[in-house]
Amino acid sequence: MALFTFLLFTGFVAFYATWKLRRDKLDTQDGYFLGGRSLTGIVIAGSLLLTNISTEHLVGMNGSSYRNGAIIVAWEVTSALALVIAALYFAPRYLKMGLTTIPEFLEKRFDGLTRTLVALLLILSFVLTLLPIVLYTGALNIEAIFEISELLNVTTEHGIWITIVVVGTIGAVYAIFGGLKMVAYTDTINGFGLLVAGLLVPILALLAIGDGNLFEGMGAVFKNSPEKFNVISHEPGVGEGARTSILPFEVLFTGLMVNQIYFWTMHQSIIQRVLGAVNLKEAQKGLLYTGLLKILVPLIIVLPGLIGFYYFGESLYDNPDNVYPLLVKKVLPLWLTGFFVAVMMGAILSTFNSALNSAATVFSLDIFKRYIQRDASEKKLVSLGRWTSALLAIFAIGIAPFVAKAPEGLYQLLQQLNGIFFIPIASVIIAGFLFPKVSASGAKIGLLFGLLFYIIMYYVVQVDLHFVHIWGLEFVLNILIMHLASRFFGREAKFEMVDSGKLDLKPWKYAKGFSLFLVVFTVILYLVLGNV
Repeated sequence: MALFTFLLFTGFVAFYATWKLRRDKLDTQDGYFLGGRSLTGIVIAGSLLLTNISTEHLVGMNGSSYRNGAIIVAWEVTSALALVIAALYFAPRYLKMGLTTIPEFLEKRFDGLTRTLVALLLILSFVLTLLPIVLYTGALNIEAIFEISELLNVTTEHGIWITIVVVGTIGAVYAIFGGLKMVAYTDTINGFGLLVAGLLVPILALLAIGDGNLFEGMGAVFKNSPEKFNVISHEPGVGEGARTSILPFEVLFTGLMVNQIYFWTMHQSIIQRVLGAVNLKEAQKGLLYTGLLKILVPLIIVLPGLIGFYYFGESLYDNPDNVYPLLVKKVLPLWLTGFFVAVMMGAILSTFNSALNSAATVFSLDIFKRYIQRDASEKKLVSLGRWTSALLAIFAIGIAPFVAKAPEGLYQLLQQLNGIFFIPIASVIIAGFLFPKVSASGAKIGLLFGLLFYIIMYYVVQVDLHFVHIWGLEFVLNILIMHLASRFFGREAKFEMVDSGKLDLKPWKYAKGFSLFLVVFTVILYLVLGNV
């Protein structure tokens, strides 16, 4: 029965997306890389949610909340603030310029070399961090629920390897042959499925704990460990210092918001959906709807971890990434597990596909067309994008099993590695928009400084400072270095933002009101949960 529901839902998603794309031209640059600039608000929101939420969240964040409490909710709810900034400030400017990639803006603002350096860093960040961790956490989840190793009569390690290869191959096929629009449509359906299936896990668990009463179940979980529900205070464990505290509240005022602003306003795999919008109105709708979903998402990727502590106590503290799969296995009836695994597969595929498509877009347009074949036709670029996706998929599949056994959890590992790339790139892009005196030379020196500063401070010197605080310090120093370098090593670049005329730039009339609602909601959430 479980296998039947899995195949039914997976088959429906594939059929629907293929049917929707039957008349689309996928051999053009905009058609393949930007979905023909035809994405609407609902499709953008569904795709953004699934591009962001994958098994590294379901497994990693629930494992983290099980061990460290709800304080890690900051990764999610503060996203709403960044999405407000994306909708009101960045989206109008990106769409006005008619961009296809974020590095493209850097060439317009600085020079071609800055564009190329950032493009290479983006590709590295996809291949070395996001892709393998998504594949591994996905395989871990599917193995734990479906017990692939027992079905195939192999070891657990081999079962995870096989699952990685199968999931990675399916994801690559989606990205290679369907382009961004295929990814976006499958994301929308899987996004709905994720919300339904993800909410079923805590609901069924709380009903079981409360003998059929949801609120009594919630009360029992809260009484079992009230300290874990507080989103502000955090007492480090034995031998745990500032460096290893999971997420101190103070990081909201140092590096966390810089990271959030980068991810939701500048990260290629996210912004590519916005760049593919049919107009500014739909882009803003998609971003702000996503902001609302991100505030609600902790019910799926934080609450189950807290429920897991009620069931398992501290018995899984040494391996918290096992908590969510075990909870799913405990509370979901057999006939629902197939649907749930299909949704998990969709979440894995979404993030994996999106990263592949974005890496292929960046390589094809920002590197190949610029340095190797300037007069490459659109068909040539699409073909190259497909080959790039295939090669990157093979590489990611090969290194995925080696991210296992991260000492502080896989989600925490992902964020620590992201700091190598995100903050230097964010500082350069923000300088490009806000600081006209920063020159191309200053941007490149700031980019190099940021890369070296984080690696040396966190991995070499191993300073006793939380890595998110290092992000904040790095960002401030990057901006200062860029200004100083610009003063001594280069003149400011003259930049004028020109309207490409590609899209209708009339804003959504409810954008500001919706944005205010998201900001107020986020503040109230912290005030309420911070006083638990």
